[in-house]
Amino acid sequence: MQQRLRVAFAGTPEFASEALKAIVQAGFDPVLVLTQPDRPAGRGMKLNASPVKRLALDSNIPVVQPRSLRLDGKYPEEARDALASLEAARCDVMVVAAYGLLLPQHILDLPRFGCLNIHASLLPRWRGAAPIHRAIEAGDPSTGISIMQMDAGLDTGAVIATETVPIDGEATTASLHDTLALLGARMIVSTLAELERDGVLAATPQPQDGVTYASKIEKGEGLLDWRLDATMLGRRVRAFDPFPGAVTHLGETPVKIWAAAPCRIETGFAPGEVVSVDAGGLIVACAAGSALRVTQAQRPGGKRMAVGDFIAGFPLAAGQRFELPEVQANRPE
Repeated sequence: MQQRLRVAFAGTPEFASEALKAIVQAGFDPVLVLTQPDRPAGRGMKLNASPVKRLALDSNIPVVQPRSLRLDGKYPEEARDALASLEAARCDVMVVAAYGLLLPQHILDLPRFGCLNIHASLLPRWRGAAPIHRAIEAGDPSTGISIMQMDAGLDTGAVIATETVPIDGEATTASLHDTLALLGARMIVSTLAELERDGVLAATPQPQDGVTYASKIEKGEGLLDWRLDATMLGRRVRAFDPFPGAVTHLGETPVKIWAAAPCRIETGFAPGEVVSVDAGGLIVACAAGSALRVTQAQRPGGKRMAVGDFIAGFPLAAGQRFELPEVQANRPE
């Protein structure tokens, strides 16, 4: 019987845990997991293990959690310990998915077949930290998963496999994340099976044209600028669900917008002005002649809910006006 590949895995959030789960279920031999250190979370700010760590412990896979892998960095002892663990694990290949730490060259070179990355875009489009958010925000008609042979650059390695997923007009980062996580899990299992069978993976260098970078999402990006076209604002509402959430203010009260679609109105309304409100939707004026029909919202301390329920406890009327970002930025969340 052929010996299974010895797989090290580096990842942290739910996106990565789907891949690790698939690798375990496929019968490969996960010998070590690297994941980010436990972080404080929740009202009590208790230390919270990552989804990948929880799955690894449930599957009896050893876990290491260095704050850095750089031997010349801020935490050299943790980096040396992690390197020693990897050397002792004698892995054939490392799978990396949304790990959150850069892998130095000495780590990339350690496994016999190198390191394979599951990246949530069609490389070279949307290299970087937030490819799902940025694809929706930019109005891309599709995205997908790339399985990449890692090198020292930022998502610059040769691509082994890709699959495309359409982005429809209702897709949010949350829903697209779940679709891509399952796709990435399936693809990495197929890739590992091919590597185990053939001992080699064909990879195609990325083209130089079409490179874009998906910068990290900052909390302040969620502030809605009603002076923009409604199509752009609608994409941002979907792109920033669940984080940071699209937010606007009515006076000092923040209101999160969770679902909205562009529509057309007569000109003459000020950006942010409530054009009409009823149980079917709240229409807010944007750039000339465009508006957002908001269908799901949330007030402080409440839950996201349909606009009909929202306005029952938060009355709104035509003529009221949501504020612009320069004013909102100084409001409390």
